Amino acid sequence: MKIAVCVKQIPDPATPYELDSENHFVVRPDDQVLDDTDRYGVEMGLQLAEATDGEVVLVSMSPANNLQGIRQALAMGADKAIVIDDEALRGSGALVTARVLAAAIEREGADLVIAGTESTDGYVGVVPQMLAELLGMPAMTFARKAELTDGTIRIERQTSGGYDVVEAPLPALVTATSGSVEPRYPTFKGIMGAKQKPIEQPSCAELGVESVGSAGSGQEIVEVRPAPERTAGVKIQDEGDAHTEIIKLLEQAKVI
Repeated sequence: MKIAVCVKQIPDPATPYELDSENHFVVRPDDQVLDDTDRYGVEMGLQLAEATDGEVVLVSMSPANNLQGIRQALAMGADKAIVIDDEALRGSGALVTARVLAAAIEREGADLVIAGTESTDGYVGVVPQMLAELLGMPAMTFARKAELTDGTIRIERQTSGGYDVVEAPLPALVTATSGSVEPRYPTFKGIMGAKQKPIEQPSCAELGVESVGSAGSGQEIVEVRPAPERTAGVKIQDEGDAHTEIIKLLEQAKVI
């Protein structure tokens, strides 16, 4: 059983983000951390691998820099990592990201793919579903629990009213919700061992992926401006006729 877990390195959320003045892209420092939401996917993958004597492979498309975030996931117990860091990828959108990840996962021959629901530096939330479509796998989304039985994956899919039980044959893709499992803390042995684990860094050309970056994504950031500050509200003093003033305001806003 080979389990591919999609992860992402992001700038430390405790540090203010900066954008470059030319393209308005996030300036990514050498020190990047593992996206906190991905820790749940890594833990879910490790637990399923332990139950099936399987292997966990991390797959990431991001600037490698010093690989601090990737080594955090390796220290948790993943077996190896594949990091696609290609200058041609700058400005890539969600679909290009999914195509690159799909190419790496297909080359690896994974039986199960696990991802977070969305990254905390982008909040696009569509890459896992695109990835499943490109790989020809069923998308098992918002899993709060997952288990493997006889070539199938069964999950409890989180809903607003509880959960649904969903089952599909392997290979399949699962997105893990925050809080689905309790991510383990890397041990000292795990941290030291992570330095010796293999990290492959193929290029887009080696993966056979063309038309990437801003041009391949068909998008361009033309302007970034601060969100308008919230204006002060209107206070109505109730002297027995406050409801009429509220009705007037709702009519002005064309709500009623």
